[in-house]
Amino acid sequence: MAAAMKWNRAGRPGFSPHQKVTIALQMMAYDSPADLIDETHGMFESTCLDTLEQFCDTIVQVYKDEYICEPNQEDLNRLLRKAEDRGFLSMIGSSDYMHWDWKNCPTGWQ
Repeated sequence: MAAAMKWNRAGRPGFSPHQKVTIALQMMAYDSPADLIDETHGMFESTCLDTLEQFCDTIVQVYKDEYICEPNQEDLNRLLRKAEDRGFLSMIGSSDYMHWDWKNCPTGWQ
């Protein structure tokens, strides 16, 4: 049985949960700004941003215990091997990359 139709503050039919999830995924996948969603799908920018925030919060709550945790030694070893294979030595503990040679960067960034 389908859920009852919800109405927005303007008295128009609201967006379904499927539409909201699709829009949140589109915003993340294509880096779509909320005002573009407003123009293309008719969802107000504030609703787009609220929907995206709710979607991300839900994903974190569902998966945080399994996937969002501190790495153990096995994880660290795997990440270090992968990084070194790609030329990123000493990646763990140096996420600011201040140990890199920045000779080709503008002096304001060094």
